[in-house]
Amino acid sequence: MNKKLIVVATAALAILVFLMGLYLYNGKKGQDSAKAVQSNPQSLVRAHSPVFGNPEAKVTIVEFFDPACEACRAFYPFVKTIVNSSFGRVKLVLRYAAFHKGSDDAVKVLEAAKIQNLYWPVLEAILKSQPIWASHDKPQPELIWDLIKDTGIDIAKAQADARDPGIRKTLEIDSADVEALKVTRTPGFFVNGKPLADFGIDQLKALVDREVAANYGQ
Repeated sequence: MNKKLIVVATAALAILVFLMGLYLYNGKKGQDSAKAVQSNPQSLVRAHSPVFGNPEAKVTIVEFFDPACEACRAFYPFVKTIVNSSFGRVKLVLRYAAFHKGSDDAVKVLEAAKIQNLYWPVLEAILKSQPIWASHDKPQPELIWDLIKDTGIDIAKAQADARDPGIRKTLEIDSADVEALKVTRTPGFFVNGKPLADFGIDQLKALVDREVAANYGQ
């Protein structure tokens, strides 16, 4: 075997070992998350959790998200499309995993917006303007107030509501549930309690489709 073939074979073997390791890691992570759900089923959905879609839908996507997370911003329109195209069979429940600096301030804005029934418009405004306020080097969540004005929110009322101790309690509950369910990255998805072990839009849609088929038939 010549030197070039040896190099190619070695590279191919390294890639194979990496992929096998990734497969085993994802498999173990999925098993750990599934066990965590079995041990803490109440940690998936709380009474305060915002719901998008038909509340009576039999298929529930629970997403642990961070308002400052670029991947959450990228996933949002796809997840919204899954719900909107489900004919009322799928709903989305959002949970907070405020891992990034400044994210807890964004969550407080969202919870204040919920009081004015403007949660979803404000969420979309926050995600759209994420590159402006959510720099990881120097986040400026205080800019959010100006960036959400076009939603029609009463800024003064929302700023007062954002200081409510009840909102801090919501953050604490969600943070505890993040730990209980072993959520380590965002977005983190569960569909009818089943963790999405293999990360990706196609993988999420496939899991949702399986649950729709199981609960509504083909």
